[in-house]
Amino acid sequence: MLEVKNLSVFYGRHRAVENVAAQVSPGEIVVMLGANGAGKSTFLRAIAGQTPAMPGSSVVMDGSDITHRPPHEIVETGIALVPEDRGVFADLTVHENLVLGAHPKRARPHEVANMERVLTLFPKLAARRKQLVRTMSGGERQMVAVGRAMMSAPSILMLDEPSLGLAPLVCGELFRSLARIKETGVGILLVEQNAKQGLAIADRGYLLDNGHVTGSDSAEALSNDEKVRKAYLGAG
Repeated sequence: MLEVKNLSVFYGRHRAVENVAAQVSPGEIVVMLGANGAGKSTFLRAIAGQTPAMPGSSVVMDGSDITHRPPHEIVETGIALVPEDRGVFADLTVHENLVLGAHPKRARPHEVANMERVLTLFPKLAARRKQLVRTMSGGERQMVAVGRAMMSAPSILMLDEPSLGLAPLVCGELFRSLARIKETGVGILLVEQNAKQGLAIADRGYLLDNGHVTGSDSAEALSNDEKVRKAYLGAG
């Protein structure tokens, strides 16, 4: 289980997030909604150790405090991040990108089984294992990015705007894949501007506004909340 309490990140005097709390359990999808600049990406990067958290912040993974540990150690605890820019190696093949994801010590003994799981989740990648990633579409690159993260054998998978720049049909395919990943027992923390699709697959959600959590509830309750519908779902 991932438990975050009082997480604050400042860039100089600018507050990106302040005293944010969230929780993700195995086998559930938690979506975080918010406008551009609300602090969503910073929140994920702080959990992953890529952005320093302020003193007093607390990030605990399966009972271990990982708040100020470096990214390569945080990956070993079972947290994987798919960044907004996907971070794939464009001049390597699909297979090579996926194998790189299995570098953590926790993943190496299970590389073959994890590869089989990833290629089952994303059949397109199975058919294109030798293809250079730079020749692939945006949706296919996103599949490579998610697949590479899954190769690290995560307990918690974090995704930053995975639908960004993707066509609606591709988005639907990607979100169905995330639902299948959830069924394997992996917890998912999803930062997403496509609120409708995010809430459709999520169990719970948080609302982030100007660096603060302004609401949290079940995905169903958030979908039916009039303020949420007006702010994020285009209702009214």
